[in-house]
Amino acid sequence: MLIAMAGFTFNDVITKFSSESMNMAQVMFVRGAFASLFVGLLAWRSGALAQLNLMLQPLVAIRVIGEAGGTVTFLVALAHLPIANVSSVLQALPLAVTMGAALVFKEKVGWRRWLAIALGFTGVLIIVRPGFEGFSMFSLAALASVACCTVRDLATKRIPAAIPSLLVSTATAVAMTVVGAILLGPMGGWTPLTGQGTALLALAAILVVIGYQFIIMAMRTGDISFIAPFRYTSLLWSIALGFLIFGDVPDLAMIIGATIIICSGLYTLYRERVVGRRRIVAESTGPSMAPDGI
Repeated sequence: MLIAMAGFTFNDVITKFSSESMNMAQVMFVRGAFASLFVGLLAWRSGALAQLNLMLQPLVAIRVIGEAGGTVTFLVALAHLPIANVSSVLQALPLAVTMGAALVFKEKVGWRRWLAIALGFTGVLIIVRPGFEGFSMFSLAALASVACCTVRDLATKRIPAAIPSLLVSTATAVAMTVVGAILLGPMGGWTPLTGQGTALLALAAILVVIGYQFIIMAMRTGDISFIAPFRYTSLLWSIALGFLIFGDVPDLAMIIGATIIICSGLYTLYRERVVGRRRIVAESTGPSMAPDGI
């Protein structure tokens, strides 16, 4: 899980760095093309592409739409905000999935977990600071990404087991590439790629694939309730890399808000373990707690 979180965060850093020389639609298109190639090859080798018609399932479409919205809004926020701030807001995703499962699927959620969810979103408000000088409209993009990823994860929970995960991942990666191509014009058009820029985006796609492979290994071989909290190490990576590469220094509001979100998430996970309902947070399908195009 530690390696997976490092892989996802390094991918985010490369993506943010690339946004300085090209618009986010181009980043999404090029990275998506590489991700489609890599994931498609894995799916082909595993035989997951044998029934392509399964991609047309409504729940797969809803998942892809949620991922597309989450990816676009996440990349917009990432390009304009410190990576640690964006990562902190995305830590609220498991809480949002828990709330969504209760409201949409009528999952039983006790008052303790509802209180933890409320506290967690209080932490989000502390980070984005609506109505204060530190507020940025791009913070709304990060919040929109959480909402879209919640739709993605809830839809994924209802996708029939007969549909291979790699098939869904391939459909998502291809869709993200198409969305990037569509947004190229509105977001400023094509910037000629350099060898370094192309290599960095290919590396970003590889890091995403590596992250997914390691998180699958972690989930299959370890106790979920023990492993899941290690997802929050992505925030430590974001703070460290944001400081070293971009010179971002977290302010007090971000630190307090992130602490509240993480404590709320850990308590929710604990309560789900106590009552024997661990799936909502522990198996949220967005392992990086952020959209990543596959």
